[in-house]
Order: sequence, then structure tokens, then C-alpha cells
Amino acid sequence: MTRALILGGTADASLLAAEIARARIDAVYSYGGRTRAPADQPLPTRIGGFGGVSGLADYIRRDGITHVIDATHPFAAEMSRNAIEACMQTGTPLIALERVPWAKMPGDNWIEVADVNAAVAALPEAPANVFLAIGRQHIAPFAMKPQHTYTLRFVDPPEAPLPFAADVIVSRGPFTLDDELEMMRTRGIAWIVARNSGGDGARAKIDAARTRGLPVIMISRPQLPERLRVESVAEIMQWLGHRTCLGA
Repeated sequence: MTRALILGGTADASLLAAEIARARIDAVYSYGGRTRAPADQPLPTRIGGFGGVSGLADYIRRDGITHVIDATHPFAAEMSRNAIEACMQTGTPLIALERVPWAKMPGDNWIEVADVNAAVAALPEAPANVFLAIGRQHIAPFAMKPQHTYTLRFVDPPEAPLPFAADVIVSRGPFTLDDELEMMRTRGIAWIVARNSGGDGARAKIDAARTRGLPVIMISRPQLPERLRVESVAEIMQWLGHRTCLGA
């Protein structure tokens, strides 16, 4: 009997949860707990970490999990690595629902870097208006270049003081191309720092940067151990042995 664990927190994970619920598959949806008011899911939901590899392995055994689906953000590398190791320890099948990375298009002005520290180094020395579209967990290194005027966008208001002065937008996406063009215009954004998250939900800022001819410092995805990966909910349902209801 199938009992799936969805490691979620993304729009793709929510689509998967809805499809699994429609198919009446026994499953649990897990949030990492970084967002204070996560979106409701049509499945039993848990919030918070597992306690590393051993904690996740214990949960898999204790809760009778037969399949693990990693539908976390492409940059949630620690959780993904923990899932790989925990599934190896418990002999549990693992699959990743992974968005296709964005590809550079004609008109894009990307500076591709390996990590956040390299992104800081790639910013100019002259003061500029910079949109940091990278999530609150990764902004601290930018305090090394305080001459810039930073714009940040979070789902929740910051609970603690930021490491530098910034214009904070509290809003939940997805955002349209017009939304992003207006935000960049009104704030005089000259540089954008983004992670190559891929997918459609967060792409508008990349399209807006191309439209305005702005440079984008694009942080590459972290490298993960080899694992089974697919790009669609339908492929996950097939892996679980069920026909998708999408489009029905």
C-alpha cells in the first residue's frame, strides 16, 4: 500500500498535492517551516524540520512512508541531500520533481555565478539600486557592499533586523510581467540578483529585466548527488502507479 511523503513548499508541490488528493493516494505534505502562513493543502500537513538525516529516516520508518517525493525549491540543497541519504538508509524509493532551469535568451544580460558570495563580488563598486530576488536566508553577504540601495521582497515581514538598510516589499507571488516592470521602474532598479529557480511562477522578473535591458547576476543551482528526477506532475503520478487526472 502506498503512503507518500511530499517534501514541499513550492507551487509545483501544491499542484502535485492536489493531484494526489484527487487520486485518493495516502500522502503527507511537509513544509520546512520558513513561511509563517503557508498555503493550505488538500492533504494532511506537517510543518517544521525533521532533525537532519536521522530524523527524516526515523520519520519514514515510524510513519510507514513507502515513497518520498522531493518537490522542494531547487536551492533547498540541504533538505534534498538529507532526503537522498535518508532514503538510502531506509531503502525508500525517492523521486525529485525539479523545474527546468531558465535558459539564457537573446537580449538577456546575465552574469552567471556559482554562489551568493560570487554574486556579491559581481556587483559594481559604484552605488546602484539593486533588487535582491534570492530569499531572506541568503542576503547577509550583501552587507559587504552597503553602498547600494537594496530592494527585497518577502512573503512575510522580517522578524529580526536586516543586516543592512533596505526597501522591503511584503507580497506573495506569482507576479506578472507588468507587476515586475512597474516595480523596477518606480524603484529605479539597475541590477537584479536572482537564483536560477526555473519554472514559470518566478520568471516574470527575468523577462522584465530583459525588457528593460538590465543586467542579472544569475546564481547557478547547487550540485546534488545523482537521483531520479522528473519535470512534471504527470510523471510523478506515473511513478506512483496512477494515471493523472490533469486536464480531465
